[in-house]
Amino acid sequence: MAEIRPFRALRFDEAVAGPLDRLVAPPYDVISPALRLDYLARDPHNVVHLTLPDSEIEAARDLAAWRAGGVLREEPEPSYWWLSQDYTGPDGVARRREGFVAALRAEPYENRVVLPHERTHAGPKEGRLRLLRATRTHLEPIFLLWDGTIEVDGLGEPDLAVEESGVAARLWRLDADFGDALTEELRDAQLLIADGHHRYETALAFHAEDGTEASAWLMVVIVPTDQEGLTIFPTHRVARSVNGVAGTPIDRPGDDLPGLVLYRQGGYELLESDGLDPEAVDRLAPEGVTYTPHAREAVAAVDRGDAEAAFLLRPTRIEDVWAVAGRGAVMPQKSTFFYPKLTSGLLFLPL
Repeated sequence: MAEIRPFRALRFDEAVAGPLDRLVAPPYDVISPALRLDYLARDPHNVVHLTLPDSEIEAARDLAAWRAGGVLREEPEPSYWWLSQDYTGPDGVARRREGFVAALRAEPYENRVVLPHERTHAGPKEGRLRLLRATRTHLEPIFLLWDGTIEVDGLGEPDLAVEESGVAARLWRLDADFGDALTEELRDAQLLIADGHHRYETALAFHAEDGTEASAWLMVVIVPTDQEGLTIFPTHRVARSVNGVAGTPIDRPGDDLPGLVLYRQGGYELLESDGLDPEAVDRLAPEGVTYTPHAREAVAAVDRGDAEAAFLLRPTRIEDVWAVAGRGAVMPQKSTFFYPKLTSGLLFLPL
């Protein structure tokens, strides 16, 4: 069963740290080296100083100094939190996605409580493990999906509100009665990792070596899937070489692709494929692959001569993601693009 509980959040005190919009950032794994420098320069207390530090020792030193100086303060009581994100997706449609923030007991995948859907790589996990060892704090939440429904009414003014990267995030503390009901609702739930596979597996590894009850818990945002604001966009592949892959020439497609499409030399080709588009591209084994959620960017990269071709993918449906995870399989990396990302720097979970 999924075991959740409220937690005493560590968060920025804006009276000391300054405006929250100078302190937050996207998740560490979507920040380019150039963008990292921008966030580091934005404010000496920007969360990127912790999530993408020059060294783990520096992150631990900064975290301790910020706590000692009142830049970060711990909530007096454990709480669950309600999160809403208002955004406009890559398709130009305005939506709202909602979920709740909790501490979750990390369960090995074989227990079938938390399910992965994508492969991971050793390198990112090694770096995140060193950071977790040094700070003993979960600095960013894992994004989980729950096949359920939760409605919250009468929230009033949010306790936290900030806009970052075009996404307006708001957080409310939830009262004790709602928290008790939430705990019951999740008791028999199965949860699917949307974003954060590397950090989830890092949390498992850290608990295995640390062995304390505190290290068994991590910070998560659990998003019910029964809402219009939950969207998955495709992640297109830009390839240095496609190793002779060929398809049937077609006219330039619209936004609704007729299938898996290859673009090269100014033309479009429809590829024969079985199964989900990310799996089909993976089987074709292109070389030198990079990723973008924007089809125009993928096409432009080919037109500039930066790559031989681009694979244009259709979105993976949420029911397909559940089906893959439910049978114990995983998809290739970046098979899903859940938009928007969760804003980092709103809440932290100290162990």
